[in-house]
Amino acid sequence: MRIQVRRTGGFAGIEKYAEIDTAGRADAARWDDLAERALAEGRSEPPVGVPDGFTYQITIGDRTVYCADPRLTDPQRKLITQVLKEGA
Repeated sequence: MRIQVRRTGGFAGIEKYAEIDTAGRADAARWDDLAERALAEGRSEPPVGVPDGFTYQITIGDRTVYCADPRLTDPQRKLITQVLKEGA
């Protein structure tokens, strides 16, 4: 499963993008579960964020959802943080 995260907004307006491919990873089941929970709680359209806040686009396969600070769910926050930290 390929998980892609795009972060836009913030004070400087700098975009950040990262992705993880979970195929063949020992922890793939954990990633897949977290990704499914994050998708389930996402929106189909970009939400209105707060000034200088971040907006996120999460794409897994052919499904894309959107979310924004400060209204991220725990699964969304964990997935976004891990993909942006470990992804390329």
